Parts: sequence; structure tokens; C-alpha cells
Amino acid sequence: MFGDMMGMMGKLKEAQQKVEATKKRLDTVYLQENSTDDLLSVSITANRTIKEIKIDDSLLADKEQLEDYLILTLNKAIEKASSVNETELAAVAKEGMPNIPGMDSLFK
Repeated sequence: MFGDMMGMMGKLKEAQQKVEATKKRLDTVYLQENSTDDLLSVSITANRTIKEIKIDDSLLADKEQLEDYLILTLNKAIEKASSVNETELAAVAKEGMPNIPGMDSLFK
């Protein structure tokens, strides 16, 4: 029994290391989100760090319109990045988990 516990602890530590490596890798995964008319563009990492915002000059004339564009496009970009982030981290965590009865139901 003690050997099984040591094996599980080793697998948990290995899973934790894989999760950390995946988090670092997600810093290099860039996602692009554009407004529906392509007047505003946001580049974001899968770890939800905004890297670049491009604004068409036509949006600079109307502050309220620009704010609306920023809110909508940034929220879509963050949602997309969160989805990629959660999917990647869940896959790595599930892959590295030791076989503990009942634990697989947590990852469904």
C-alpha cells in the first residue's frame, strides 16, 4: 500500500510539472480576434495576456464607438483564450493523474 501511495505521489508531481510546462507554452500561443468589420484587432496569448491592439483610424473620431468596439472585441478574445487555456490544462492534468477510484468523474 505504501508503495502505491509513493507511486501516486510521483505521478501527481509529474502531472504538476506537465501543467507548469503547459502554462509556459501557452504564453507562446497567440490568438487573434477581430471586430465583425475588422476595424479593431486584438492579439492575446492563451494565458490571457493582451499583446497587441490595432485600431482603424476611422474609430478614433467617435470615443463611445471605440469603447464599445474595445469591450466587445476584448471580451471575445478573452473568452477564446480562456477556452484554449482550460482545454489544454485539463487535458494535461487528466493525462497525468494517477488512477484513483472516483477521480475520473471530476474530469468529465
